[in-house]
Amino acid sequence: MIKKSILLGAVAAVAFAGVAQARDQIRIVGSSTVYPFTTVVAETFGKKTGMPTPVVESTGSGGGLKLFCAGLGVEHPDFTNASRAIKASEVETCAQNGVTAITEMKVGYDGIVMANAKSAPTFELSKEQIFLALAKDVPVDGEWVANPNMKWSDIDSSLPDENIEVLGPPPTSGTRDAFLELVMEPGCEAFEACEGLSKDEFKARAFTLREDGAFVEAGENDNLIVQKLEANPVALGIFGFSFLDQNQDKLHGSIISGEAPTFDNIASGAYPVSRPLFVYIKTAHMGVIPGMEEFVAEYTSEAAWGPEGYLSDKGLIPMPDAERAKYRDAAMNKVDNVNM
Repeated sequence: MIKKSILLGAVAAVAFAGVAQARDQIRIVGSSTVYPFTTVVAETFGKKTGMPTPVVESTGSGGGLKLFCAGLGVEHPDFTNASRAIKASEVETCAQNGVTAITEMKVGYDGIVMANAKSAPTFELSKEQIFLALAKDVPVDGEWVANPNMKWSDIDSSLPDENIEVLGPPPTSGTRDAFLELVMEPGCEAFEACEGLSKDEFKARAFTLREDGAFVEAGENDNLIVQKLEANPVALGIFGFSFLDQNQDKLHGSIISGEAPTFDNIASGAYPVSRPLFVYIKTAHMGVIPGMEEFVAEYTSEAAWGPEGYLSDKGLIPMPDAERAKYRDAAMNKVDNVNM
């Protein structure tokens, strides 16, 4: 199947090359977390080169990869942002649609935060407490029951005597995927009731969020979450550190497992909820859609993603020198580094 897909991809690439000039503007989709970083790069690229500024759309990581993997040609995006790594199932979908050469470009790191309005006290939470607040079912006396915790104080008397209300991203969001993996999974593992579960049973317990109003899907619009948090100061929102960094006048981040979500704590690895951010490049479009090489060169420049770069000013946590060099080389040399 994969060999057939590669052949179809080669045929599609040849056909695509003949009609590419129907579009002279780069198109980028994907993660709402990576969106502000890529948007700044796109604007800088447009000013520096005089080429059309790329169109950047916030569709969520899953939504972006779906669009990216749909095929080759001017009707399909050239890049997709992702706040998680591409999944094996998405690689397979790409291959089936002729997208057989993909370059993974890690661009830096981000922390996932739980934040609330500055007008209310800062929350201090453990992963176990977050699990007990947000899981659909929780263990009580060794048995799994529908989550009975309606207030934070129901979980621990030291927590606020306030209703649990957490605004979070939808299932298409890489931030949600990472939150489940980095917070809910270890939170579940802390309980004896999670021991001995099959892989499927464990995933169902750890990754299924409650649907009774305590967790609210707030969509991909982080600005809307800020408005809702200001309206209800004891509610918490889940999003990337970069967005908290841009709204420090309105919000403060919760302390998780004893560590505050700061730039330095994320960079050092002290903050326990951090993840890499990616941009995926459709290699077959390189050299065909004008400006893609120049855009990659701008993104991977030290002026952009370096320790003193303008993306760091926006909240992106830079990679170490060797890691930046690795991904710069892969991107500039069009290395197909996503396993098919």
